[in-house]
Amino acid sequence: MTVKLRLLRRRGRRSLHRLIFVSALAGMLLVAPGAANGGAPVVTPQIFGTLGLNGWYTSNLTINWAFDGPVESSSGCEAVTISADTAGRTLVCSATRDGFTTTVSKTFKVDRTAPGLSAALERAADSNGWYNRPVTVAWVGADATSGLAGCSSVRYAGPDNPTAVVSGLCRDFAGNSAGSSVTVKYDATPPTVFGVVIRLGNRMAEVSWRASADTRSVEILRAPGRDGQGESVVYRGSAAGYRDTGLTVGRKYEYRVTGIDDAANRSDHTVNIVATSALLSPAPAASVSMKTPPSLVWTPVKGARYYNVQLFRGRKVLSAWPVRPGFRLRRTWIYHGQRYSLRPGTYRWYVWSRTSRRFRLLGSSTFVVTK
Repeated sequence: MTVKLRLLRRRGRRSLHRLIFVSALAGMLLVAPGAANGGAPVVTPQIFGTLGLNGWYTSNLTINWAFDGPVESSSGCEAVTISADTAGRTLVCSATRDGFTTTVSKTFKVDRTAPGLSAALERAADSNGWYNRPVTVAWVGADATSGLAGCSSVRYAGPDNPTAVVSGLCRDFAGNSAGSSVTVKYDATPPTVFGVVIRLGNRMAEVSWRASADTRSVEILRAPGRDGQGESVVYRGSAAGYRDTGLTVGRKYEYRVTGIDDAANRSDHTVNIVATSALLSPAPAASVSMKTPPSLVWTPVKGARYYNVQLFRGRKVLSAWPVRPGFRLRRTWIYHGQRYSLRPGTYRWYVWSRTSRRFRLLGSSTFVVTK
């Protein structure tokens, strides 16, 4: 009985020792380094500022340091404000507790400044400061701290506008951006030339036209041109008409009347004629239908009392004495008691004028009658 009691007492003491050891071990775990009341401190930077792109801050930056509890000493952990752009400023904070020291180093990049920029148009204006076809505006820039990430490029192709605003920007790697605008005078619409009329005279042509209000000048090109040229400018100005003289009777001419605006837009209107002498119509060697007899028209003569018209088809087949500068042929007529009819063939006609002073030949021409 006594032996059993001694054994129980020994076993109890061993269990108590085990309990004390386990409790001590648990206490050691609860106060391991990093705990609030002892061991190596936890050092955390507290950052106040605007975070941009790629790790850059784009405003003034204030850095405070926080610990997870009381520390015995610290170094470099004062609050710091960075108010100047920097490609990298490194701050180091060290704190010591219970013989353990924690050091944290962190680099801060600050770029508060937007890039500088300017706009460049791809080419000079087409005319008088105006652009009449699409133009690209490209922005170029530079950034001294974080570097330039990219700039805009804008193609302007209308609408027409004397003060078209084209805007663009440049951005740096921190996310700062700056923009600007340029004004473009743009007009891609040509003026309008209309109502072009050519009145023929004796070896001359009078060209007249009408033009829209935005037409700055009119240019006339004639083919064939002067001095043996295939085409040449015979007129350039702002009038509404032009007289071209010295034409060759029977020659075909092409007149291209071109309206030009301030932006150098152009619009053309083309008219073809056959130069005549004083005998205007039909044009020399023109073809007419026997079913629609032509009117013979010539240039009026000042002071003419009457005219004499003679028509030949191999021989004279008609003579008439109109008082006005024109005579309408008929399909049939009587001359010297003989009836004639307008039939296919080549006809030549002459006109004389009679004034109080003299009887004068104005000229002759031909036309061809077809079925």
